[in-house]
Amino acid sequence: MSAATPPASSQSPATPSPSQDPAQNVSQADRVVLDYLRSRGHSAAEKALLNEIEAGSPDGKGKGAETIAAEELVKTLAVFAHKPSRPGENIFKDSSSVLQELTAMGNPSNIQNLIASIGSVGAEEILSLDPTDKEEGFRELEAWVDGSLDMYRPEFRPMLFPIFCHFYLDLIQHGFKDAALRFFSTFSLSLSKLHSATLHHISTLLLPAHVQNDELAQRFRNEKFSMRMSRSGFGLLVGWLTEGVGGEAFGAGDGFSGEKGKRGRAAVMRVVNNHLRFDVTSSNPSSVSPHAWEESTGLLSSLIPKASGTTTTNFTNPQAFNASKGDIKLGPAPISEELRTEAERVLREQAMVERDPTVQYDFQFSRPVALPGMVMPSEFELLPRPATFKTFDVEREVNNVRDARKRIRLEPSVLANLDVNSPQASAVRARALPSICAYTLHDVAEGSPCCTFAQDTSLMAAGFAESYIRLWSLKGERIQGMRSDFSPSSIKDASSLHKIRDRKGTTTRKLIGHSGPVYSVAFDPVGGSATPPKYLLSASADATARLWSMDTMTNIVAFRGHENPVWDVKWSPMGIYFATASRDRTARLWSTDRISCLRIYAGHLSDVDCVQFHPNSLYLATGSSDWTARLWDIQRGSCVRVFIGHQGTVSSLAISPDGRYLASSGEDLAINVWDIGSGKRIKKMTGHSASVYSLAFSAESSLLVSGGADCTVRCWDVKSAGGLKGKPRENGTMGLANGETTSQNYGEDDNPETTDLMATFPTKRTPITNVQFTSRNLCLVGVNAAFPHSQAQARDQQDLGVQTPPPTAPAPSRDNFRDIQVKVHIRRPERDSWVYMGRGVVTQEVIGHSSRVVVRTMSTGKIMAIFSETSDLQAEKRGNFVVVGCVEGSRVVSWSLNALNNSETLRLLASIELACYRCKQALADPRLHSKGRRRIERVIKDDRRRRHRRRKDQEALIDAFAKQNLSTEMPTNESGPPGE
Repeated sequence: MSAATPPASSQSPATPSPSQDPAQNVSQADRVVLDYLRSRGHSAAEKALLNEIEAGSPDGKGKGAETIAAEELVKTLAVFAHKPSRPGENIFKDSSSVLQELTAMGNPSNIQNLIASIGSVGAEEILSLDPTDKEEGFRELEAWVDGSLDMYRPEFRPMLFPIFCHFYLDLIQHGFKDAALRFFSTFSLSLSKLHSATLHHISTLLLPAHVQNDELAQRFRNEKFSMRMSRSGFGLLVGWLTEGVGGEAFGAGDGFSGEKGKRGRAAVMRVVNNHLRFDVTSSNPSSVSPHAWEESTGLLSSLIPKASGTTTTNFTNPQAFNASKGDIKLGPAPISEELRTEAERVLREQAMVERDPTVQYDFQFSRPVALPGMVMPSEFELLPRPATFKTFDVEREVNNVRDARKRIRLEPSVLANLDVNSPQASAVRARALPSICAYTLHDVAEGSPCCTFAQDTSLMAAGFAESYIRLWSLKGERIQGMRSDFSPSSIKDASSLHKIRDRKGTTTRKLIGHSGPVYSVAFDPVGGSATPPKYLLSASADATARLWSMDTMTNIVAFRGHENPVWDVKWSPMGIYFATASRDRTARLWSTDRISCLRIYAGHLSDVDCVQFHPNSLYLATGSSDWTARLWDIQRGSCVRVFIGHQGTVSSLAISPDGRYLASSGEDLAINVWDIGSGKRIKKMTGHSASVYSLAFSAESSLLVSGGADCTVRCWDVKSAGGLKGKPRENGTMGLANGETTSQNYGEDDNPETTDLMATFPTKRTPITNVQFTSRNLCLVGVNAAFPHSQAQARDQQDLGVQTPPPTAPAPSRDNFRDIQVKVHIRRPERDSWVYMGRGVVTQEVIGHSSRVVVRTMSTGKIMAIFSETSDLQAEKRGNFVVVGCVEGSRVVSWSLNALNNSETLRLLASIELACYRCKQALADPRLHSKGRRRIERVIKDDRRRRHRRRKDQEALIDAFAKQNLSTEMPTNESGPPGE
């Protein structure tokens, strides 16, 4: 080091010496300006002017033109500096050792001082900005996973999805939009089978601002993606990342060290180190079910609730959280001694009348016996209920005994080793499979999202997208309500109540009261199979749940409290209480004698789509769009179990009658069976080719029935081991050592059937909306023939020999327009209510010199609406809704597009107005253009007047019925239908 070199503690050479005033070399005019800025205190402006004067000095004394930026200097040094001992490794890989390495290289201390004043930066951060590294790294990773042994492939595959998402988000965040789109189109196909919804969501993120403001993207950024992996599998992964084992041979390529694959693996390693958390187990990969690896996989830190009473204890896996909650009481609810004694007396009297004295009242017939290890709750732990029982309670218990004696016993285990060609095959199948009775809704133009059956099989109810409910009598009897012209003072006894019934009843009845699509209906279970139901609950998009009387066929109470549409409603097994699930991310507990909710269960990160009570009424299960299911203590309002393992929205739940198992299903086409006591998944059952809509257990809890959008009803053996069906290998063996096989490669089989699938009953083209068991194990199925499923329609066309035309290529979309996800409603001419059409995606397409806005369904891509220059329409913003009125002659068809937030709503409104503005007409004939606009406004205004007139007449009719003060046990706090 030269003697003239200042020590490390001296000032940096970049800082001017105090003895040398830079202002001495400037002109007189510039010096006056500098003095003025200094006197006024504008130091920043003075410094900027001085730097500009020095950089532009003609004598070359200025330092600006010759000085390299500090950050650029570090970048230059970092990329090209290599370790003398290992030429293939960069010397500045660890930014904390920069000064140490520079000292060893003999650099002057002023250079060290310069770099010390700069923030931490290393070669890895600089090289991570190269977009080609991510594409190369993911290609090598995917090839390594697909080329691994069959026993390791199931635990390596879940790793591809988070690395793909992080690579895409990194490219977008750094402004490499074209590289990100190319990366997405190249590698997303292999992942779309399991993660189609998430991949579609992140594909709409095209700008750094989108990534910063998107909730899912920020979860990927801020949370670690948890994965389970065996110790041997983790060792293989580390070996590939560090040494390239299984990758490209060394010395081939143009990387900074002469290895093409090393930089790609370094990009993968950065994601693995920063964003993945591995739960390494000592289990042998061959002894673990292929589906078990995904049970604790995902962004778990926000999905798992925190420990009660603290905000610092976070659980990294659901098993730890479930274990911390201790044991829960899953045994059957006790029956009061008075009710049991009375039921025994009635049974003995019936036995004497029927001359069968051997028949005795047995407790196990009316109530299931607690299984070993299950604790029964006490009466004091149950929800409050009436102190005294009523006549229908005794009838229910007596009828439960009668049904248990006559119930068809379903034994799925007898089909385990059955030869389908044997003479006894049909008789054995009859013992194992239930009888199925299907009810199909025809000519439902707008669709029926839900239906249900009464427990005594006397009534069927269906909710419709046109905001009404329809009842059918399954026994052919007339459904009679009360006349509207009676006087309450004339009702004195049961006979007088019978006289005021409508004499002209029919086998069907319509219930009107909701102002939005009806998504769920449920009959009260108080009477069981002994008596017809007294009440009906319904949930709607108008954010209310309504209670209907089956005696008067009128709406009694409207329960308000949710802020968004209510997706599901379920009764408690004891009646009185019920629960609702809503888009506002909460589930709520209600009582029929109060108009406000009793409990709010909050914790899900997205919509709560379904709810289900435990048979003993102590717990409530919820399923959500955040891919999880939870079990809540009803009275305390706390979460006691969390179930993580689905790869999509959980849309249906069922709890076995013995209280031991929870079955969940959804958009990932899989059915998971969970042990409620431990919170662990018992098995995963696959076979459906579309979303599963409904689940139901048999009375013995040994058989599960499912129905869904693939137009099939499937029966599953709950008690069998399950697993994928084995296929012959080269050595002639079937599957793994434990009888299971690993899952296939991507694209081999979209929906492999597991061995616990007993039977499949397909319909022709009708999706299954509800499956339900009666008390005697008859399976009732509700199907909707309104919208034929695309796969079923294609199958029918092939059966009829119809040639299906090839799909047309979609019009190119604008690069600067991001797809907008919306919820679509429609109001047809001469209709006053909105009809929910489903979730959609709005895109803007360019055709020649014009453009159009297209609304497609999110699931199938079918076009629902097109807005272009040829459309006569008017668009306006109402909150987060864009209402588009399309004029067709003198009629108006209104579309409502509900966007996620206000910014997307404004962007959607602007896109529709720009795409539908008639530029050529406005330029060629402005008069004609303005005349057309006035005509559209006039037609829409006239249509609004007609709707308001009809609504006013309807409100007057409802007010007339509301004035009839019927003496009922339920509150009459109906506040009338909501306005528009």
